[in-house]
Amino acid sequence: MHQEWSRLAVIYTRILENPNQHLDRYFNSFKELAGSRPISELRTAEEAAAASGVASEADGPVNEGEVHPDAAEETPKPVSSGLVEAEELEKYVTVTEELYKKAKEFDSKILGFETAIRRPYFHVQPLNVAELENWHNYLDFLEREGDFNKVVKLYERCLIACANYPEYWIRYVLCMEASGSMDLADNALARATQVFVKRQPEIHLFAARFKEQNGDIPGARAAYQLVHSEISPGLLEAIIKHANMERRLGKLEDAFSLYEQAIAIEKGKEHSQTLPMLYAQYSRFSYLVSGNAEKAREILTGALDQVQLSKPFLEALIHFETILPRPRQIDYLESLVDKFIALNMDGSAADREDLSSIFLEFLSLFGDVQSIKRAEDRQAKLFLPHRSMSELRKRHAEDFLSSDKTKLAKSYSGAPSPGQSLMGAYPNALNQWPAGYGAQPQIWPPTSQVQAQAQPWTTGYSQQAAYGACSSYGSNYATPQVPTSIPRSASYGAYPTTYPVQTFPQQNYAQASAPTALIPAQQPAAAVPQTYYGTYY
Repeated sequence: MHQEWSRLAVIYTRILENPNQHLDRYFNSFKELAGSRPISELRTAEEAAAASGVASEADGPVNEGEVHPDAAEETPKPVSSGLVEAEELEKYVTVTEELYKKAKEFDSKILGFETAIRRPYFHVQPLNVAELENWHNYLDFLEREGDFNKVVKLYERCLIACANYPEYWIRYVLCMEASGSMDLADNALARATQVFVKRQPEIHLFAARFKEQNGDIPGARAAYQLVHSEISPGLLEAIIKHANMERRLGKLEDAFSLYEQAIAIEKGKEHSQTLPMLYAQYSRFSYLVSGNAEKAREILTGALDQVQLSKPFLEALIHFETILPRPRQIDYLESLVDKFIALNMDGSAADREDLSSIFLEFLSLFGDVQSIKRAEDRQAKLFLPHRSMSELRKRHAEDFLSSDKTKLAKSYSGAPSPGQSLMGAYPNALNQWPAGYGAQPQIWPPTSQVQAQAQPWTTGYSQQAAYGACSSYGSNYATPQVPTSIPRSASYGAYPTTYPVQTFPQQNYAQASAPTALIPAQQPAAAVPQTYYGTYY
């Protein structure tokens, strides 16, 4: 409107440097402008000066006082000047066209990331996992490209939509630090800790570590104190990290004092969940830092008068005892485990069984034969009868088998299963298999027992039965089955040449026998999700 053609050309150039949806339209408009105005009106003063300097250098140096013999006869030719202007205009358009092509190429690379951004604005509702992951992938891509300005702009865009997520602020700070831009890193950290995620302890713990690494020890202590006093009092992670920092700084007494102050505060709370783990961590810290095993054990002994027995606390005691020097207090630990199991008979059976298993593993490393026998007898008496054979087989398969093929081969081998070996060790436990059945060969039913029908398998045969032996090893034995008495003459190696039709009584095919489970069923093809592409930018 104001006929500022040079400024308009600069705006077009800036637009064409960045990918957007309308690059083609803007480039065509720029070419129309360049075709309708002379090059002198499109260039800015700086561009014109730079072009004249290049032209003078191309003409070569001229000696002072030297006069060309034909200088007086030379006159400007309008035709040649017009050609020069056309060439300069073509070069000017070519430079802008290269910017346009680069932007188009970059746009094709980021199109998938941009279309996956469904909410580029801030909202209090959380983002879905796919969108959060897309932001991480987009940032990874731009960081690999290495354009610092684009990286900064994308981080600022990301932190509009993801302002409530500390991990993006932490990532921004670390990226700026790695790029050497400490002013941007400090600015992002200040915005995160003072405005956007100031009530989340994660960002303050990161700020403390970041400031410690950069030599700001008072700032690190202030960040930890803020967490202790206001953000999350009694947070175990903050206490541990703060004590470890004081230990690194050589302030060992201050580190011990932090634990003692935190324990004193938690004692005043009713049913504190943090107090048992504080005692366990304090004891471990004291031994590993000072090497005083007696003090470490005193801390744990005093803790038993203040806390209730729980699985995490006893588990910490057992693992801590593994690193303490001999003699180990095996009898004392055994009494605590027995007390916990006896007091929690109506509680979680999984917690009691897990703790018993952990203690049994500890005894297998450090205990004697009698203590191991007592622990095994308790394990068998309290937990083994309540565990199904399918669970035992499944756990054994997950721990020791490496492939479905190996699982299948093992299920038909003559080796005793984990359930059978345990039954042999504990005769009072439930035995779900008749004597000698595990060693019998698998036998095909005789042809005289089948009827002539036109369908080899029932219509109820499903994928669950077909893959029962492969996908969930042991699920076929969820309930005890009594095998049918069949002759041993017909085995797997003696299949009839033609298979007569078979009919089966109604049964649950989740418990199909092994030969049936070997035949895979047809699986319906999964529907391919369609990608939705909306607008972006």
